[in-house]
Amino acid sequence: MSKDNLPTGPMDDGESRLPAPALPTPRVPAALAAPERNALLLDVAREERDDDTIDLLAYWRIIVKRRWLILGILGGVVAVALVATLMATPIYRATAVLQIERQSQQVVQSGELGIPTGVDPEFLTTQIGLLKSRTLAERVVDDLDLDKARLERLNPPSWSARLKAVVRPQENPAAGAGPAGDGDSEAERRAAADMVQQALTIAPQPRSRLVSIHFDSPDRNFSARAANAIADGYIAGELERRFGASSYAKTYLEQQLLLSKSRLEDAERKLVEFAQKENLVSDADGRSLVGQNLSDLNASLAQAQAQRIRAQARWTQVQSSGALPQDMLSGSIAGALRQQRADVQRTYQEKGRVFKPEYPEMQQLRSQIEEIDRQIAAEIAGVRRSVKAEYDAAVRQEALLQTQLAQLRDQTLDTDSRSIQYNILKREADTSRQLYDGLLQRYKEVGVAGDVRPNNISVIDRAQAPPWRYKPNVLLNLALGVLLGVVIGVLVALALEFLDDTIKTPDDVEHRLGLSVLGIIPQLSKQTVATAAADLRSAFSESYRSVRTALQFSTDQGVPKALLITSSGPGEGKSTSAMTLARNFAQLGKRTLLIEADMRNPSLHRLLELGSGKGLSNLLSGAGKLEDAVLPTRQARLDVILAGPLPPNPAELLSGSRLVSLLSIAGNVYDQIVIDGPPVLGLADAAILGNVADATLFVVQSGSTKIGNAQAVIKRLLGVRARIIGVLLTKYNARTAGYGYQYESYYAYGARPQLTKR
Repeated sequence: MSKDNLPTGPMDDGESRLPAPALPTPRVPAALAAPERNALLLDVAREERDDDTIDLLAYWRIIVKRRWLILGILGGVVAVALVATLMATPIYRATAVLQIERQSQQVVQSGELGIPTGVDPEFLTTQIGLLKSRTLAERVVDDLDLDKARLERLNPPSWSARLKAVVRPQENPAAGAGPAGDGDSEAERRAAADMVQQALTIAPQPRSRLVSIHFDSPDRNFSARAANAIADGYIAGELERRFGASSYAKTYLEQQLLLSKSRLEDAERKLVEFAQKENLVSDADGRSLVGQNLSDLNASLAQAQAQRIRAQARWTQVQSSGALPQDMLSGSIAGALRQQRADVQRTYQEKGRVFKPEYPEMQQLRSQIEEIDRQIAAEIAGVRRSVKAEYDAAVRQEALLQTQLAQLRDQTLDTDSRSIQYNILKREADTSRQLYDGLLQRYKEVGVAGDVRPNNISVIDRAQAPPWRYKPNVLLNLALGVLLGVVIGVLVALALEFLDDTIKTPDDVEHRLGLSVLGIIPQLSKQTVATAAADLRSAFSESYRSVRTALQFSTDQGVPKALLITSSGPGEGKSTSAMTLARNFAQLGKRTLLIEADMRNPSLHRLLELGSGKGLSNLLSGAGKLEDAVLPTRQARLDVILAGPLPPNPAELLSGSRLVSLLSIAGNVYDQIVIDGPPVLGLADAAILGNVADATLFVVQSGSTKIGNAQAVIKRLLGVRARIIGVLLTKYNARTAGYGYQYESYYAYGARPQLTKR
């Protein structure tokens, strides 16, 4: 059997039939040699390990695995929270509610006092700042008469401060001090004000003008008193500020009134002196008499012109058509005379039908008609003279008014030129009078406002002694303790898990090593290896039978003829696995040879309870024959070659040609050869055996084998052209690994009831 006959890849087509399927392996060039191909697969597995995807199930398994640690941390944090809560000084909160309305008071400008509607955020923020101010806190300190002794009772040291005082006691600062002076009193007053400010909480209620005043202290009665004192002090301070503003405004207005009054008197005196000097006389409205006469005369001229135009039109009508104005005819006797003439004319015509014109009565009537005509003509002539006289009078009146208007216009211009300075002085006097009247009115309003003292702040609810403490809240602190304990426990568990660089689960093998898991060997709790192996229906025996089945499909030719079983370090279960697999192959009817190749720390002779006479070391050194070294076991068709006497340098024996010859001869006699090899790290023995064996089964102990060591083993075996067909995960505890019952009952189906946990 030569090295060229060894398989050239770590995995064959039977990979899809393994009991624990591996992750999809990416394609690699077939032209690569086995070591380069396997090294490339290992690099790909490392790249997959660095994937940024979040596996929530993996985190859950970590939490389940370290549940007792998390529960312990949770219990400790909750206990600390409970003790701190019970040792903390109870604090009581009293609440007073104020209604604060915005009120703007004008001082100098004219106008009425009023309270505008609407909510001003800046105003409310200002009032909250006043409630939190040091001035109000010092006022409350004075009202409540807080001294040093009372402050110490109201502000006891916390449990942490008491503990610190016990651990590191300090000298009494009051020891050796002299009598308290003004500086000490002021310091105590500042300390009391600081305490009031720290215990005070101002909370405006949303969408309202209500403000809640909360005060916290260990004394429930003092909390109520302090909250009410803050409310009362705030209202009193606001009234004092408003009264002070009114007093200042009143004093200011008094000064301005005196100054304005003297200015008004001086302006009026100058106005009168200038009027007397210039002989200017004005009416009550301030107009001069000449100007007033000019205005009246101008109006009279306009009326005279209108009368003249109307008279001229009437006279023109009389001259042109002879028709007299109707209004004048209606006022004369011309109409009656015409009516009388018409009556006489009608009588004359009636009698003319009977009498001749020469008849005396006809002549008499003719004389009456002529007389009436004469009277009518005289009346019309009188009316014409009246129209003419009216027209002439209107013309004369208009001319007279124009003459007087021209004279008054000259006088008015002269008066206006002399009244310019008068008007300036008059306007100054009027302005001074208006300012004086406004100041006098505002002075009276401020006086009334100062006497009334309107208050825009009112107490809605006065604070009362609270029946229950506000803090510490036991339920809230316990809930926070539970939350904090869970968070800390989970973080510690995750930190320990990520710091733990061992292989724990089959997924770790596939993702971190890039190899398939051929079997999972459960951890034995109460049973020994011999007892569990003797029970054919136990999960331990069933797991190795599953490995045997997986090995049958690991290659195209079935189980590799010469199978090396090795691990990274001692105590990982490789000898137990080699012995148990050899027994399982023998149970299938195969003649099986178990070779103990660990010639540094052999253990098979103890497991098989056989004496270590001649063994492998004798065969490799040429000091014995094969039939002398082969020992039968209690298992039918199973023989074993023990390690024999421990040689000084096992690597030199293994590197010789006798090992290859031994495997060739044994391969002709036995159907299956199982080699229990030494650990890989630190030794050259396993690398030599991996090179000559047909395949290598890598044993990894769950929770013990480090990932770096396992990767170093794989890299070293691949470097010597060893064919790694898979990994055997031993001492696997499903609950400790965080997988629950996923693998715990994997091999328990059909097991005896006494071996099954439910």
